[in-house]
Amino acid sequence: MLHHIELWVPDLGRAVRAWGWLLERLGYAPYQDWPDGRSWRLGETYLVVEQSPALVGDRHDRLRPGLNHLAFHVASRTELDALVEEAPAYGWSLLFADRHPYAGGPEHCAAYLENGDGFEVELVAKET
Repeated sequence: MLHHIELWVPDLGRAVRAWGWLLERLGYAPYQDWPDGRSWRLGETYLVVEQSPALVGDRHDRLRPGLNHLAFHVASRTELDALVEEAPAYGWSLLFADRHPYAGGPEHCAAYLENGDGFEVELVAKET
């Protein structure tokens, strides 16, 4: 089982707004809070965003080696549609809009979102 994921971000406030909204909508609860970071937890797994003083660069590039995206389950197509509609207000934009919600193929109902720092999430609907 995955213990935690830590994402280094260039702007903590922006990351808390984007990730906090998304994670809490997906059922995660605020977990830890310190001057340079926040975390949200679901079960035994948590996700951290941290603005580390050791950070080099100001944007994540999902096309370079390293993390491409994080994928999360969403209960239904209805929930997926609601998240896609709300996402821009929290700094997320829809990727592959011309193929949404089947950009991953005809049997894969999902939304691909990217935030202002270049992080991508895939939201996969369990029921369509």
